[in-house]
Parts: sequence; structure tokens; C-alpha cells
Amino acid sequence: MYGSFADIHCHLLPGIDDGASDLESSIAMAQMAVADGVHTIVVTPHQLGNFSRNQGDDIRQETILLQRVFAERRIPLEILPGADVRIEDGMIEKLLSGEVLSLGDHRRHVLLELPHELYFPLEKVLQSLEREGMTGILSHPERNQGILRDPSLLEPLVDQGCLMQVTAGSLMGTFGSRSQELAEWMLEHGLVHFVATDAHGVKARRPLMSRAYDRIVELVGEAVAGDLCTINPELVACGKPIEGGVRATPRRGWSGFFSAKKVG
Repeated sequence: MYGSFADIHCHLLPGIDDGASDLESSIAMAQMAVADGVHTIVVTPHQLGNFSRNQGDDIRQETILLQRVFAERRIPLEILPGADVRIEDGMIEKLLSGEVLSLGDHRRHVLLELPHELYFPLEKVLQSLEREGMTGILSHPERNQGILRDPSLLEPLVDQGCLMQVTAGSLMGTFGSRSQELAEWMLEHGLVHFVATDAHGVKARRPLMSRAYDRIVELVGEAVAGDLCTINPELVACGKPIEGGVRATPRRGWSGFFSAKKVG
């Protein structure tokens, strides 16, 4: 196990969305993450959609307060402000004003959330972000029902510069066999740039990375696992660019493993 991870998608802030319910839950999640080898987390409460009440300045302040608690408890975890942003009209303007947060608050990478049940074209959103010097990271595409029905949507998005974040639990079957198969297929075809926990608590959807890291090693090797679980998320946390596009990886053949028809 690599043993030193950064997590760019985690619902760690207490009482702000459907993640940690209170401060003690946040502390328990942080302790679990550290024990599993996580050293940095970008906190990503939901913004826009059903969580339009979550404002950028409130998230920034809550992040500072929670970091102080971790320091008092001697929990060796760095946290940075961010958001899991539902794609909707006016999103770009709110990102530019700071009302909606980019990852690490660097205005470089934006974690984009589609509705779970459908896919809609992202090309214009990605172009608008690019014009403002920002890059979109699509949150858990392997769990989106529209993409599950048509995985061929993914490669053109990656070719356009969209980065892909797969959920650690998807690689362990937490979200079902179809999502697991798609996550593994994406890995083996070089379509994943990050693995993150999307953690919501300590009993279900936990802040754990190590088992997913080990699974990535099995599928595509240690170098890729290190990039997806450590190096790339650390670069995002620091506001630095990462290499996008489709990467060359060891891959299985198409036959007998995965096809759009099988997933659909």
C-alpha cells in the first residue's frame, strides 16, 4: 500500500449537507481517514441544486474552524475548502464571484456533479470553464445512470480536457456491479485522473482509500495507483495543473470483460 493519500471529494464539514451530521462525526471521519493513510482532504459540501443555501464564505469559515479542532485534537490532517457543485445556470458567474467554490479555493479545478439519474452534454460548460482558466472534474461518472447506459460518452469528454474522478467505493462494489465494472473499464482504458472517497460518514460511504489503491495496483499497476490516489489529488489541493487526456495503461481486451451493451 502506498500509504499517503489525498482526497479531493469528501463531505467532512459538520451539519452542512448530507455528510457528517455533527462535529463528533467529522472528528470520527478524520480519525478514520488518517488511520487509512489520508493526509489531506479537500472538503466538498454540496453547492447549488438542493443546497443553494451553502455559501462560499460559510464553507471557508467552517473549514478554518474544523481545522482548528483537528489541531486541538492532534489529528494530523490538513483540510482545504471546496465544493461538490451541481451543474446549473449561473454556476460560472458564482464561481468567479467566489460564492461557489473550486477545489482548494484556487479557482483552477471545479468538481462537477451531474444529476444521478441522467446525463446531459457538458461541452459548453467545459468550454466556459476553460475560458476562465478553470478545468472541470466530473464527479463519479461511473455512478451516473446516463453514462452507465452509454459509456462511449466518456472518451470525448476526456479528449476535450475534462478530468474524471472515480469513487473509491465503486472499485470495491459498494455501488453495485455495474458501477464497479465501469470504474474498472475506465481505469484500464486510461480514463481516470483521480480516485476519491466521496465519504459521508463512518458507517457507510466511509473515508477510506487504501483498499481502492490496492485494487488499482492489481488492475493497472502501482505507478497509476500513486498518480490517482496521491500525486494528482495533491496537485489539485495545491492549485497546480495536472496532465489530462487519455493515458496509456495496461488494459484488458474488450471481449469478455465489458461493453456498452453489457452495462446498459
